[in-house]
Amino acid sequence: MADSPLSSSELSAEVLDSPAPSLYDIQRVVADELKEFDEYFREAMRSEVGLLDKITQYILRQKGKRIRPTLVLLTAKACGGITETSYRGAALVELMHTATLVHDDVVDDAQERRGLFSINALWKNKIAVLMGDFLLSQGLLLSLSHKDYRLLHILSEAVSRMSEGELLQIEKSRHLNIDEDTYYRIISDKTASLIAACTMSGGYSVDASEERIKQMRAFGESLGLAFQIRDDLFDFGTADVGKPLGIDLQEKKITLPLIHALRSSSKKERRAILKIVRQDEKDWNDIKRIRRFVQERGGIDYARNAMRQHARDALHQLASLPPTPARDALVDLVAFTVARSR
Repeated sequence: MADSPLSSSELSAEVLDSPAPSLYDIQRVVADELKEFDEYFREAMRSEVGLLDKITQYILRQKGKRIRPTLVLLTAKACGGITETSYRGAALVELMHTATLVHDDVVDDAQERRGLFSINALWKNKIAVLMGDFLLSQGLLLSLSHKDYRLLHILSEAVSRMSEGELLQIEKSRHLNIDEDTYYRIISDKTASLIAACTMSGGYSVDASEERIKQMRAFGESLGLAFQIRDDLFDFGTADVGKPLGIDLQEKKITLPLIHALRSSSKKERRAILKIVRQDEKDWNDIKRIRRFVQERGGIDYARNAMRQHARDALHQLASLPPTPARDALVDLVAFTVARSR
């Protein structure tokens, strides 16, 4: 993208319809800074307890996409320039995010994480829970020791929202009464809250104005909504994307494609589909029937259009940022989010 202010045409579908860059290309803008972050993250996880250190090294080998620390650093760079506080913010985000993943694997009895055995699969639930607690406490100590109270408040609020969103989804899944408003509340809390915390932290770490921080929060919220809808669409696909196909349906999670399809169908059809969703065990034919129903009732197109609208909302929040490679990388990250294949 040209090094110039974002025009209305760049905020249109042109950005989203162009071939999306790879995450590697996006992260090259902060490649050196991500290496510096890795050292912060590694140091924040250090322990003199042999077992803890062993598990820490295993977690570090599971290196994911690092989208969240990338967001912190890109936002900081786009809003003024990366500082020591930016690195601590990125480390805090990753510590808390990793802690929630470790705890999630215990709750879900998951045996794998990113293609490797989960912590609870190798060391059992008790140690996994304690490891998650350790990571959370290290994040708290990192912030408190540097008096990063605002960063700690931003991330604590996000973790609280994530827990509330997860519990609300469990409650609603039991009764299968999730409407579109409830769905958005769930994904706003479960996913968008942490992504918004990343972009807020990036802005705060460079002493951006309150107006700019608020703008970056809105950017992160919209990006998070688009990200989660894209993830939910994978459940109705046909290709292996790194998570089992139909897993949401197996777990009785009703997401936007199915919500719209049910709303667009007759009472008889709704009863038949919900009867399948309520089943504790569903075979492949059940999953295919629901996916065909969602496709025929326009659920896929509806969710895809909603995703693109949230992406456009995210792009709109970037319009007033100064023209820099970091800003362009954030624009590219929006395009990557809606086009990603896993």
